[in-house]
Amino acid sequence: MKRFRWGMIGGGKGAFIGGAHRIAAKIANSYELIGGVFDVNFERAKEFAFEEDIDLKRVYPDIDAFITSENKMPSSERIQVVSIVTPNYLHFEHAKKLLSNGYHVICEKPVTLSSTEAVELKEIAIKKGLVFCLTHTYTGYPMVREMKRRIEAGDIGVIQRVDAQYLQGWVNPIIHGGNARLSVWRLDPKVAGISSCMGDIGVHAFNMVEYATGLMVKEVLAVLSTLKPENTLDLDGNVLLRFDENLTGVIRSSQIATGEENNIQISVYGTKGAFHWEQENPNILKMMHEGAPSEIITPGYDYLSSFARDSHVLPPGHPEGIYEAFGNLYKGAAMAIRGEQTVPGQFPGIDEGIRGMQFIEAAVRSNKEGNRWVSI
Repeated sequence: MKRFRWGMIGGGKGAFIGGAHRIAAKIANSYELIGGVFDVNFERAKEFAFEEDIDLKRVYPDIDAFITSENKMPSSERIQVVSIVTPNYLHFEHAKKLLSNGYHVICEKPVTLSSTEAVELKEIAIKKGLVFCLTHTYTGYPMVREMKRRIEAGDIGVIQRVDAQYLQGWVNPIIHGGNARLSVWRLDPKVAGISSCMGDIGVHAFNMVEYATGLMVKEVLAVLSTLKPENTLDLDGNVLLRFDENLTGVIRSSQIATGEENNIQISVYGTKGAFHWEQENPNILKMMHEGAPSEIITPGYDYLSSFARDSHVLPPGHPEGIYEAFGNLYKGAAMAIRGEQTVPGQFPGIDEGIRGMQFIEAAVRSNKEGNRWVSI
């Protein structure tokens, strides 16, 4: 099985998320990194390429040079798939150019700065017959996938409540550090877009809610906080969710939750039982029952769904984490690019990107307009 000729936009030297993408691609065993635009500083990009043993002729100063040079190459040599791991405001420009020129795209979230831009990318991808993968990484965890399948099978009955959270504390020391916050791009609306907290991590919780339950949120009511008057983007918020008149839920998200690291959790409560999963202990799926002991479900066993089994590489008792979850998304994208059959939930695509942007826009609008219900 030949590996795809793979490129990256961003993600060079010192970029954590770029390293995560490269490890995920190696785990998926379907990609070979051969070129890209690794840094806005061309010399630093070449240093990175040298360290990674990448041909310096395939290192480009910008996206236009990348496309111009790669398009001149024979199809047997040209890069086929490109990952975009740049700040938010560049996603649309880069994805549009890549899709328009025939490259499959794997993109960081949020997919764009607006739902209108995201819809435009979908139209191009469909027209060109290309795969678009959005890295909502948490959907790659085996126990999240097992929860999804068991909910689909009706194991907890009719869903009555959904509760999700994503709490971090990393912005807390920055926001109290005077001018230090001016150097953080996620707090700059020109770079990050209309939201910091909801746009960065709240959207992950939203995606997890719709992924796990298979339901679509119809309305949101948001109360967001910038913490300080001089800040323009939200750093903390609570969002009520309405699926229909009988089913509601909540997303609690913060970047100023002091001491929190990467605390994303989801609980789904049904008429017969409930599921609880948390990312900081990802190999455990807790299933709760009415009037009976709770179950602890772990990866690697034959009693799991085929989807969960196929998403776990090692035998039971061998922990897998964020890189393996990332790798499952890269694996799913590779299957789709090859034209192989994929199953629902194999990897997030442009539709999830559109939904995410609609959620962010609705939450910001709800807060701005006096904390009222806003349709998605």
